[in-house]
Amino acid sequence: MRHNHSPHCMTDTLGRMHSDAQFAGSSSIPAHVEMMGFMGMGNKNPYGWLFFRIFDIIGNNQFIYQMKKLIISFVAALSAACMLCSAQTTQSQVIECGGTGPYKSVAVGDATLLTHMIYRPADLEACVKENGRIPVLLYANGACANNSLEMSRLLSEVASYGYIAIAIGPYGDYPDDMFYNQWKGVVRGWYPETKPVAIMGNGEQLAPYTEEEMAARAAEQEAARKAMEAAAKKNKKKAVAEVPAPFRTYARQLLEAMDWITDQNANPESEYYHKVDLDKVAAMGQSCGGAQVLAVAHDPRIKTCLIFNSGIGEMSMSGASKKNLANLHTPMLYLNGGTADVAYQNAIGDYALIDKQPIVKITTLDGHHGTYYEAHAGLYAFVCRTWLDWMLKGDTGSSALFLNDEYEALAFPQWSFERKNW
Repeated sequence: MRHNHSPHCMTDTLGRMHSDAQFAGSSSIPAHVEMMGFMGMGNKNPYGWLFFRIFDIIGNNQFIYQMKKLIISFVAALSAACMLCSAQTTQSQVIECGGTGPYKSVAVGDATLLTHMIYRPADLEACVKENGRIPVLLYANGACANNSLEMSRLLSEVASYGYIAIAIGPYGDYPDDMFYNQWKGVVRGWYPETKPVAIMGNGEQLAPYTEEEMAARAAEQEAARKAMEAAAKKNKKKAVAEVPAPFRTYARQLLEAMDWITDQNANPESEYYHKVDLDKVAAMGQSCGGAQVLAVAHDPRIKTCLIFNSGIGEMSMSGASKKNLANLHTPMLYLNGGTADVAYQNAIGDYALIDKQPIVKITTLDGHHGTYYEAHAGLYAFVCRTWLDWMLKGDTGSSALFLNDEYEALAFPQWSFERKNW
């Protein structure tokens, strides 16, 4: 077990080994059956009865005996394949002590969903016992990236309030130093001038790069580019092999996550069996990920959409264009960072074009990167889970943040709120 230490809590990554039963070479058919678990699994295995029926019907001559072995091998393989369809947590880590909610969260990788990372309550049973089946949040990353590093704190925080969040991108270890180093470069290089101060969750206060620092960074990038060009000329094949093309995510991966959790909810062998509320599903995306959400928002299984620091406007991106806005069928939340947010005008354009579905647009002073780098993802995480509590859990008190002018003015005087079609 490897431990990643942070000043506040310990982040663990658990690797589990899976083994396949081996039965070649044994001469005892009952031993085969017992080794594979068919005699001990009872009603959990739908194939166990088949073996005993085979033994009743067929005789003991050598030819038939070989046929028995062939049938047993086939059914064993079929059973093993079905078992592989059930969720298999292979890696896990706790982020920011599991969030501030009542159900401490864990981020996991699953052998049956290698293309995604799952953020969920660590104790699914306890969460279901207290609140019923768990709602789902499908998430698409900023830059349409193939990892959820930058939003890992927000997703962990939301999961701790009783949600299963499934993010595009395979499982990755996201210790504090990796997370804050990533955001430090991003925020300093694209600093929101409208924000009075930017303080990361580790307490470090950020400032924009000076002109000298920007020049030095540009020089480093140019030197790296030239080095790559030189390496390519010297050994083209080797250079290409060492720098593989980046993986491009696609909007359909949101629906693939939905298909997966639907299958798990129906599989008696899965840890998610009958623990998921498939009637309460939200789709969320940040920046480019917001476009991916709009591309699949027509899916009737999605009950609400959260578009953060994003909007399609007059663009076409990630399979979405303004034509997709006409296919919306759910309440919509747009949260953007104001004039310092590159997606600010697009959000305004989408708000104007969405003329039938209920929509709320919130504008803050946080720029394109919101508060994702603050402790537990700051107020952007609060807005996210409050919207989900209202939309998916029916908490009408949470609607005040989105519908009550007086509350909004008192609690968030520097933010602006717009809504229509309610």
